[in-house]
Amino acid sequence: QLPHHNYIYFADSANAPYGNRSPEWIAERSLQICRYLLEQNCSAIVVACNTATAEAIAAIRSTLDIPIIGVEPGIKPAAMQSQNGVVGVLATEATLNSDKFNALLATLPQDCQFIKQAGAGLVPLIEAGQIETPEMHALLRSHLGPIQERGADTLVLGCTHYPFLKNIIRDIVGDSMELIDTSDAVVRQLVRQMDQQGISANPNTDAPSLSLLSTANANTLQTMAQRLLLRDLSQYTIYTETLKL
Repeated sequence: QLPHHNYIYFADSANAPYGNRSPEWIAERSLQICRYLLEQNCSAIVVACNTATAEAIAAIRSTLDIPIIGVEPGIKPAAMQSQNGVVGVLATEATLNSDKFNALLATLPQDCQFIKQAGAGLVPLIEAGQIETPEMHALLRSHLGPIQERGADTLVLGCTHYPFLKNIIRDIVGDSMELIDTSDAVVRQLVRQMDQQGISANPNTDAPSLSLLSTANANTLQTMAQRLLLRDLSQYTIYTETLKL
């Protein structure tokens, strides 16, 4: 929806996953990264991590004077879509324990049952590109088992890494669950806020750029992006850099 803008994707892979970090560490680290992105002249930032949104979004918004878009598990649309009132939530431990998540949970109908399941071990495998592997299948089955046993008909993908697992999840649960992914809603919110702020694309005629920055290995990040995004990136001038931040 915003094809002519330049993009910087910052992956803090050296410190992933955030799900087992303390709230204080997550807030401080997220703010540090957002300050760096502001120094790179970013006009808007998407905090594309449920855990970082839960623990750091308030501090980031109070510090930086540009549009800051967060992400959060789609438990509200899940509650509305569920036919039997049983919803599974697959997310990181930090997200499930966060005040922000549980405050949102408290606003939803009490007759809807939420089965919270921490997806321990999933993010490192995704970051390593180990998607279609026996290890990933076994790990997902162990995480989804308790949700299936409780009869959930809806599953919230409560981490921005998890949509990459949709096909495997579908193989495991079949058509028994509706999968809820809020990425489209995040893009709509980004477009809306940029329109409100009058933020337009760079008017030059050069190809838009896509900078892939990683605190671990940027070359691995580019390989993973091209494989997992399942789209042609040829319209972008791609830069990669491994950072120490």
